Amino acid sequence: MDSEQGASTQQAIAVLFTTMSPNNLTDYDYYGFDHNYVITEELSNKESTYDTRAIARILTVFIYSITCLLGLVGNGVVIGIIVFKMKKSVNAIWFLNLAVADFLFNVFLPLTISYTALGYNWVFGKGMCKVNSFLLILNMYTSVFSLATISIDRCISVVFPVWSQNHRSPKIAYSLCPLIWTLGILMSSPSLVFRDTETHRYTGNVVCFNNYYLPNSLHDRSVHDMRHVTVNVTRFLAGFVMPMAIITVCYMIIIFRLRRNRLAKSKRPLRIIIAIIMTFFLCWCPYHIFNLLETQHRWVLGPVLEIGLPIVTAIAVANSCMNPILYVFMGQDFKKFKMTLLSRMVNALSEDTVHSSLARRSFTKASSMTEKETILL
Repeated sequence: MDSEQGASTQQAIAVLFTTMSPNNLTDYDYYGFDHNYVITEELSNKESTYDTRAIARILTVFIYSITCLLGLVGNGVVIGIIVFKMKKSVNAIWFLNLAVADFLFNVFLPLTISYTALGYNWVFGKGMCKVNSFLLILNMYTSVFSLATISIDRCISVVFPVWSQNHRSPKIAYSLCPLIWTLGILMSSPSLVFRDTETHRYTGNVVCFNNYYLPNSLHDRSVHDMRHVTVNVTRFLAGFVMPMAIITVCYMIIIFRLRRNRLAKSKRPLRIIIAIIMTFFLCWCPYHIFNLLETQHRWVLGPVLEIGLPIVTAIAVANSCMNPILYVFMGQDFKKFKMTLLSRMVNALSEDTVHSSLARRSFTKASSMTEKETILL
């Protein structure tokens, strides 16, 4: 009995220590899988679960690697085409903003690939741990804010075609891009505050994780949980729900207006941007769902988060290489094989004629277009 009571006491102390210690946080956010993940992986007796985690990690490394390769090449080509080959139209500036955000993130993606391949052992220091996580969230915010801005721009072009023809200019687009980046940086700043590194007591791995235990509240679990929930919910609302609501409303108005008046000469530009938006939604929606579940991790089976979060994070990261692929596949009908890949991409990035068609219907003697269709290579 004494031995049993002693064992129970030790177990209770261990549970209390696990609950309160910042060395064993329950936060799995963004490939900074916390110590629970590592401990469970190292000490679990369930071989099948361990194998599943190992497969998930290999799959994640594969997705990251493909994303990095395609993202650097594809977004680099888009940036080069827009800067050196195209007239600086409003659409071109929007697409350039998206490409720069994706390219910047992919430059640092090899750090994530190494971290995951090494069994979640971060060897690049605390500063790069913060920067790496910051860039993922910044990429999310700048992308979705850019898409929302594009949607508003196109909605105004359709609803107020004459005003848009007279006032819509690359200069305004250039002035809005820094605003998008500034807002994205501010919203991504929690990663610079809470991201941390620590050497795991059992494995010796240095883990990169979200440490919501600040020094002045080291053992206050309620404060930790409040910060954790606040960051994730804010990210979900500001980086997903609100922009997607704006985008949805704008395109409902656009589609209704164009169908009613039958004014669009070409559905190509609209189709491309809707594809970009749908791709963003499909890539990021699982990430946000799992991060909301992770705030209530006590009610979710551990393996669901431990296996699911790496995969949905990799899918979210994959969005950074998708846009150039969409430009190529949707820039022109693939039955026309004479067009080169670069020609397809330029065609996709060209300024559309929807708002000009509307303006011509409004004024039969309208002046010539201020932004004409970009000539193909």
